[in-house]
Amino acid sequence: MIAFTFPGQGSQKPGMGEPWVDHPSWEIVGEASEAADRDIADLLLNADADALKETRNSQIATFVLSMVMLDAVSRIGVEATGFAGHSLGEYSALTAAGTLELNDAVSLVVERGNAMQAAADEQSGTMSAILGLDDDKVESACLRVSGDVWVANYNAPGQVVIAGDPDAIAEASAIAKELGAKRAMPLPVGGAFHTPFMAPARDRLSKALDQIEFRAPGNVVYANVDASGYLDSRHWAGLLNSQLCSPVRWRQTLHAMDDAGFATFVEIGPGTILTGTTKRTLADSRRLKVNTPGDLDTLIEALATPQSGGVVHHEGELLFATERLVVTPCAGVFIPVDDTPVGSTISTGRVLGHIGEQEVCSAFSGELMGYLAVTDERVTARQPVAWLRTTDNGGFAA
Repeated sequence: MIAFTFPGQGSQKPGMGEPWVDHPSWEIVGEASEAADRDIADLLLNADADALKETRNSQIATFVLSMVMLDAVSRIGVEATGFAGHSLGEYSALTAAGTLELNDAVSLVVERGNAMQAAADEQSGTMSAILGLDDDKVESACLRVSGDVWVANYNAPGQVVIAGDPDAIAEASAIAKELGAKRAMPLPVGGAFHTPFMAPARDRLSKALDQIEFRAPGNVVYANVDASGYLDSRHWAGLLNSQLCSPVRWRQTLHAMDDAGFATFVEIGPGTILTGTTKRTLADSRRLKVNTPGDLDTLIEALATPQSGGVVHHEGELLFATERLVVTPCAGVFIPVDDTPVGSTISTGRVLGHIGEQEVCSAFSGELMGYLAVTDERVTARQPVAWLRTTDNGGFAA
């Protein structure tokens, strides 16, 4: 089975949106900017490293670019049966699964970033990665310190992040080295995330979460705080709230997904941090990524390629490599145009239907193989409504 994973804060870099500007999925940046009342395109294209380091900027920029990439993946017909995200990435995972509407997710991510920024400004803190030491010994190093320091991330075997007061971090790092750690690496972050230092942010975020409707996910989503998979929307407000002050159990999450049968992990978002942690944790898994538009064709080719001489079956998670999905630009009632029957040859930009006054156009050229939405059906934003068999070498609009 295929799982989509989404990175969190720390994966951002200046100019990370540039490769996507001319892709049809870039339209999500405009939608998100309107919902956030911020110029997110400017963050993705022009912000420098110092600006992106600020929590209020890095979180919304990383989330929105992850959604651009997710939309691009959905347009080529690749789907997953499970989702997980690291810290902030959990919001991406919930949006991908349909538990959160895009606009609601944007508002939550904005509030989360602002709340965590305020908490970090109120209480000085930092984080450090402890490399080459077992989890229990890292925990022991923290417990031997009288100051405030805790395990914040269980990322992979031999890769644990601690967080807390800077002096306590330094002391715990020294003890970890005495216990056999290969390295203690300070992280360029502005707070002690996933620790009790974030309690003020938790109180603030709780109010925002209470205003959001969580929907039952289309497929299972795994939570950071307990590494469990959820198909029930009732628990997510509490899980997201708890996440702020609880360690991210990413390694445990990967093992839980592996036990459930997930063998292919596709990292969607800036950077390749999760691809690396998956390799360290699940050596036999297949690890793929989508960072740039060029990765889309690579993804299709990889998923269509047998492993170890066998035949790959993805239980309907992937269309044939020559097929693409047409998705809606907005929510509403879909009405297909009368002169585009199944079997028609479609050119890039061809109007296939309308939602109110909004045109639903194909980003690809090819043969119309069928509609996935019926006339007068109410659809959600970016829901697939038709599928094409392409007649060129990729079918993307220039």
